[in-house]
Amino acid sequence: MNEVLIALGRSTSDPDAALDTIVESARRLCRSDAAQVYLIDGDHFALSSWVGVPDQMVEYIAAHPFQVDRATLLGRVALDRRLQQIADVLVDAGYGRQDAQQLGRYRTLMSAPMLLDDEVVGVLSLWRTEVAPFDHRAQSAVQAFAAQAAVVVRQIDLVRALEERGAELGRKVDQLEALSEVGDAVSSSLVLDEVLTTIIMNAVRFAGCDGGSIMEYVERERCFSVRSAYASDRLLERLRTIKVGLDDTLVGRAAREGHPIAIPDLDEVELDTHLRLLHEDGWRSMVAVPVLRGERIVGALVVRRRTTGEFSSDTIEFLESFASQSALAVWNAQLFRELETKSAELEVVSRHKSEFLASMSHELRTPLNAVIGFSEVLLERMFGELNDRQDEYLRDILGSGRHLLQLLNDILDLSKVEAGRMELEPSAFSLRSALEYGVSMVRERAARHGIHLSIDVDDDLDTVESDELRVKQVLVNLLSNAVKFTPDGGDVSVNAREREHESAVWVTDTGIGIAPADQERIFESFQQGRRGTQTEEGTGLGLTLCRRIVSLLGGTMWLESEVGVGSTFGFTIPRRVPLASGPTGDVAGRPTVVIVEDDRASLDLASAYLDGLGVDVVVARDGDEGLSAIRRHVPAAVLLDIRLPRTDGWEVLRRVRADAATAAVPVIVVSIVDERARGLALGASAYLVKPVHREALVDALRDVGALAGALAAGSTEGDAP
Repeated sequence: MNEVLIALGRSTSDPDAALDTIVESARRLCRSDAAQVYLIDGDHFALSSWVGVPDQMVEYIAAHPFQVDRATLLGRVALDRRLQQIADVLVDAGYGRQDAQQLGRYRTLMSAPMLLDDEVVGVLSLWRTEVAPFDHRAQSAVQAFAAQAAVVVRQIDLVRALEERGAELGRKVDQLEALSEVGDAVSSSLVLDEVLTTIIMNAVRFAGCDGGSIMEYVERERCFSVRSAYASDRLLERLRTIKVGLDDTLVGRAAREGHPIAIPDLDEVELDTHLRLLHEDGWRSMVAVPVLRGERIVGALVVRRRTTGEFSSDTIEFLESFASQSALAVWNAQLFRELETKSAELEVVSRHKSEFLASMSHELRTPLNAVIGFSEVLLERMFGELNDRQDEYLRDILGSGRHLLQLLNDILDLSKVEAGRMELEPSAFSLRSALEYGVSMVRERAARHGIHLSIDVDDDLDTVESDELRVKQVLVNLLSNAVKFTPDGGDVSVNAREREHESAVWVTDTGIGIAPADQERIFESFQQGRRGTQTEEGTGLGLTLCRRIVSLLGGTMWLESEVGVGSTFGFTIPRRVPLASGPTGDVAGRPTVVIVEDDRASLDLASAYLDGLGVDVVVARDGDEGLSAIRRHVPAAVLLDIRLPRTDGWEVLRRVRADAATAAVPVIVVSIVDERARGLALGASAYLVKPVHREALVDALRDVGALAGALAAGSTEGDAP
């Protein structure tokens, strides 16, 4: 039994070896001549592991497998779901596999079902070559071994699924790298031939082919013009001398029908003008993929091999993704080629380029989201434990995916519109100083136009905790707009007030005002609500960005305006009590909770759970910072992750308990590491394993007394659970 347990412990790296150990141990302990594990595969059994079975019989069983029926003991056990034995198969009238018996020469058979989640996944079978029934002791042993074999089968399935998923993610990353390279080419060049060369080169390389070409459709001639080829310089010249028609070629048929057409062997099809030229040049198989934009034919993508063979569905699907990128590239380049001769339509070029980039972004983000999401799921061990190398590779995949996401954001000319992805950097700062900074940025322009600027801030409103850079960005934008649209000699004021647990800031001007019909549209991209003249500078993105930034900061934005009177743009941001080195809680007696967590998503989730509970939150992103925060605040409770940079959670917990000043602070471990006994032994007040629901976290804080008085305070705000 110890040997089996050791093999089970090693089954992550070599699960099949665990089955071999089980059958060998079962044969030896039950004193049988042979032992086998059969796995159910549809309506028959597949021999998976064996010992003592003649080689001739192994080969015979592979060709003539046992069926899941009552003609064999295997089938009876699987159907009845219980251990059974046949004392002598030669006198069992119902036994129907005498052919196998003659090869194995077995007489007494015993088999036990391998049950997994109440489902029979296989059978553990033993035999003796003499008539010698197995006693109760052997029956108990084989049942135990069958249960262990079922666990190993589950482990084998998980390992293989993980390997397949890892390989799939690897392929996805390779494909995304190719798509990213295409995106870089598309965004950096509008020279059609340069873009198409990049596309066909990557399409051929990642499809595992030997060459390829990309064609542009000439609508007025109803034919395709070969624009670029890869690994086919000599062929390219010949292809440009023929007419690849829409109505009489396989490429044209693929475009008309709107789906790829694969030819695994050119010798077996009727050759049109294009295919005949390929065949003469030594090509033996090919795929034609239409390049479409909606219902419109833009071109065709062709990849070729010098050998015959089928093209996999994954390859064809990948080529369709490239064809989609080709459609966008060709379409955009055609537009630019037409519009560059018409200076009056330059703005249209810009609009189409933006539409193209937005479409490309969507096409790339969809598979990239799968790469990142599946990597995170696997790293969360939702489908089983990982070995060190698998963990390392998955983290590399996740890091590459996130890197590609950053590259994609850099491609976009309208990257400002993607402000919702920005990372906030909260800090304690003076709101009054931020307002003064904003005013200083527009003071010179206001002075040139005789516009009076003023600041009005509550005396008791000073320090807030938020992203200072983003708050200043919003302020400067609103003040710039106010000065821009206020006539000479007008007034612009900026005000700030405290509202419960948030700060409200608004900018009022005596400008031209905004019509009611435009007061919502003005927050859309590239809109100025028909304020001012068409020559007013600006991208039309400022208010869009302001609203998104304020939303990211957890606040809201509003507008009040009257035409001819002026406008007021305002926003709120949550106000947090400034960090202090005094005792726990603020002057109102609010308790403090320190969160020690390096993962941003987990940190945001924990902060959201605590919102409305009447507590102040202090954040630490590594173990050393966490220890410093705990000693400085002596909080009502600590939420502690285990896997932390610099100093891990175990060491943080040990030092907190060893320090007389913090020994009494309740520490709640919230981690993916499931070692509850160790955590409690080191002094944790509670131990929660991720993912953690809000109710569980609140209950743990309540149990350790961290919410004493806080929930009552929070309920006055209407936020208590």
